[in-house]
Amino acid sequence: MLERDVEQLLARAGNVWEEFRGASIFITGGTGFFGHWLLETFAGANARFDLNARAVVLSRDPKKFLERNPGLASNPAIAFHLGDVRRFDYPEGSFSHIIHAATPASAALNDQHPLEMLEIIAGGTRRVLDFAQHSHARKLLLCSSGAVYGRQPPDMPHIAESYMGAPDPLDPRSAYGEGKRIAELMCTAVSHQTGIEMKIARCFAFLGPHLPLDAHFAAGNFLRDALAARPIVIHGDGTPVRSYLYAADLMVWLWTILARGEAGRAYNAGSEAAIDIAHLAQRIVEIVAPATPIEIRTQPIAGRTPERYVPSTLRARSELQLDEYTDLSEAIRRTAAWHRLRRSP
Repeated sequence: MLERDVEQLLARAGNVWEEFRGASIFITGGTGFFGHWLLETFAGANARFDLNARAVVLSRDPKKFLERNPGLASNPAIAFHLGDVRRFDYPEGSFSHIIHAATPASAALNDQHPLEMLEIIAGGTRRVLDFAQHSHARKLLLCSSGAVYGRQPPDMPHIAESYMGAPDPLDPRSAYGEGKRIAELMCTAVSHQTGIEMKIARCFAFLGPHLPLDAHFAAGNFLRDALAARPIVIHGDGTPVRSYLYAADLMVWLWTILARGEAGRAYNAGSEAAIDIAHLAQRIVEIVAPATPIEIRTQPIAGRTPERYVPSTLRARSELQLDEYTDLSEAIRRTAAWHRLRRSP
């Protein structure tokens, strides 16, 4: 299944891959959800187009990752570097490109230890930027987040990069969003001083193989319960509105932003196809396990406008000719099928 997705996204990215011919790429966060896809994509492009590129991946536990991913472990173009993003020893050599995607995907850490979340994002970004200068990198992609905008105004259907909102600095739960804002500012400052081309992808919500089913992601939790034939329980009122881009589509966006995006410019990365949480659960049930019951624990408050987290992607579509290639139903089918295969003996 991943091979099919990778083949499709390699074609959709067109001649973007020429940017990486002979490249040396350093990747942080290479063992997470984004990281799996970045490595699968890199391996596929490197082989298909004979790029003669190499990737070095920072990981706190490369042995564990490689045991679970033998195909990547045996790839001679991919090497792993042991270390924490905040204090890793620099790998030897120069690197033409850096992808900084390391951030804890943990709502619990953000809620219970906001200072640690902030320190990981800011401290890790500072270390990566110092390394970028040391290794003479030409381009760096920061995987930021739509959280930098703070709460999306309920009457704003799609939030654009020009929106000047921000997280509430008096709310400790803003640590993740504020950390990403700091990371973006740090990248901009270093770019101004050094000339390194900094590209920023403000990532929203996603579906696809490798998506954790036991984290704080509603789509993953709903899939987990539907696959296990358990009732789906929505602890809120089901009205928050989200949108989901398929992970293979996201890879086209990230590699294109790194290669062609304007330096010092942010691009929203996500889907504009909005859906509320209750209807997302219903869609997953219809596709994965039609007999699964859905329980919504809280009644909506009359007159209250639902919370939204949906990007405008006009900038990415108009400047970089990016698009959403996989609709939500197909994204659900592919994600569920991948997890079923992973569970098979």
